[in-house]
Amino acid sequence: MDIILPDLNQYALQHSTQQDSLLDEIQHQTEEHHPEAHMLSGPLQGAFLSMVSRMIKPKMILEIGSFVGYSALCLAKGLAKNGELHTIEKRENDALTAQSYFDRSEYKSQLKIHVGSATDILADLNKDWDLIFVDADKTGYLNYFESLMEKVKPGTWFLFDNVFFHGEVLKNPLVGKNAKAIHEFNEYIKHDSRIEKVMLTIRDGLTLLYKK
Repeated sequence: MDIILPDLNQYALQHSTQQDSLLDEIQHQTEEHHPEAHMLSGPLQGAFLSMVSRMIKPKMILEIGSFVGYSALCLAKGLAKNGELHTIEKRENDALTAQSYFDRSEYKSQLKIHVGSATDILADLNKDWDLIFVDADKTGYLNYFESLMEKVKPGTWFLFDNVFFHGEVLKNPLVGKNAKAIHEFNEYIKHDSRIEKVMLTIRDGLTLLYKK
């Protein structure tokens, strides 16, 4: 979901690198056939994810919330030659869709999808993460952040999506558990001295964090 002015969003798209044919197919197939197509990162945010990954050149990427695989394929563009991207999706149908796209990608040997509860999977998935992208259940953001911060090295990068939660973080009082959870997460991050952070007005809000 985009909350930036549509004309400005379109202008930004026109002046950004265009997505490749596989990403274009995923976008259009999802928009036409998936009831929750609004969850797709989309070409502007996708280009930003690719750019961040290329700057970092990560050997190990973790994604929590695969959806149909679009964002994972964007992040994979910056993977080191022998790097890996592990993505977690709780919904089996979406995981199968993502895997079908991964199988057609040049990065297919580097992409590993895990199906099930992120909390359970992360308990056994211990890697030396360089870049972590979280776009999953909003009530779990704070727990994901804290559990990962205990394990990752200084210099690890995080990206958290939907930090505006459709603009609902501005409402007073806050309505709904997701808006409340995102606002709580944002406030927690704001005061955490262990990290550098910047909240970006891309799509539905995207926060980039760096562990000192």
